[in-house]
Amino acid sequence: MLDGHHIAVVVPARDEEERIVEVIETLPDYVDLVVVVDDGSKDRTNKRAEEASSPCKLVILEHGGKGVGSAIDRGHQYVLEHLTKPFVSAVMAGDGQMNPEDLMPVVHPILTGDADHVKGNRRAHREGYNLMPAARKRASSILGFFTTLASGQPIEDPQCGFTATSSEVLESWDWSRSWKGYGYPNYWIINLSRQGWRIAHVPVESIYRDEVSGIKTLPFFTKVGAMMAIEHHRRNLAWLIPRNLTPHTLFALLAYGLGWSAFLPMVSNDLEDELMARGVPMILVGVFFWYMAHIFDRMAVRMHRELRS
Repeated sequence: MLDGHHIAVVVPARDEEERIVEVIETLPDYVDLVVVVDDGSKDRTNKRAEEASSPCKLVILEHGGKGVGSAIDRGHQYVLEHLTKPFVSAVMAGDGQMNPEDLMPVVHPILTGDADHVKGNRRAHREGYNLMPAARKRASSILGFFTTLASGQPIEDPQCGFTATSSEVLESWDWSRSWKGYGYPNYWIINLSRQGWRIAHVPVESIYRDEVSGIKTLPFFTKVGAMMAIEHHRRNLAWLIPRNLTPHTLFALLAYGLGWSAFLPMVSNDLEDELMARGVPMILVGVFFWYMAHIFDRMAVRMHRELRS
C-alpha cells in the first residue's frame, strides 16, 4: 500500500516461461496484489508463475488466447472485484521488458491526485530509447502522430504498455466495448480523452533482449488504423452531447465538417466554390480545415478535462 492506496499489478503473459518468474519476484514490496493473466500459453508460463516466490498476493488466471487487450481487461476486472478502493492498477508485461524500479514513478501521479491514468514514455528515457530497434522507433513515431490526432492531445509513445489506472477510471470503464488485441493502448488513450480523464506521461526504461515481436505489420496497421479512425470520429461526435458543448467543440465540429466537404465530391458549399474559383486546390483546403479542427479539438479536450477535474 502507498499513501492510502492499494497497489495491484496486472501481468498479461503468453509463452513467457523464461521471464515470468523474474517479473513476479522483482516487484516492489509495496505491491499488494499481482494478477498474472495467462493468455493461452503453449509453454510452461502458468507452471513457472506458480513456482515464483511472490512478495505479495499472487493470483494466476487462465484466459485462453483472447488477445493481450482482453487479458489486461480481465486482470483489471479481477482487481476491481477483489481490492478495496482506492487503488491503483498497473500493467507490466510478462516478457521482462519493464523495469520494476519504474513502477513508483508510474503510479505516483495518481497517488498525488495529479492524474487518473499514467502512461510510460520510452522516448523520454533516452538511454533506453537509444537501444530500441529502428523499426519500432519508426512505428512508434507514426502511431504517435495518428494517436495524437485521434485523442486531441500530444502522445509521444502510445504503444508503451507500462501503465497505471485509478480505481475511479476502472469503475466507469465500458468493458463491453473495450478493445481486445494489439492497439489496446491507443483505444484507451482516445476514450480516456473523450471522457475527460487526466493522462500523465512519465519516462520509463524498456529492456530489450532478443525478443521477436508477434505483430504482423500490415494487418496491425490496417486494423488498428481503422479502429483509431472510428474512435476518433466517435469522440468528436460526443461533443454534440449537451454537457460537452463549448465554443471550442462547435468550432472543431464545423472545421471537421468543412474538411470533409473539401474531400467529398458530392458535398459543396459557397466557401469551397469561391476557393475553387480562385484556383486553390481542394486538398489544401481540406488539410487546412482539418488542421484548424485539430487545434480547436485540443482546446476542447483541455477544457473538458479541466471541467471534469
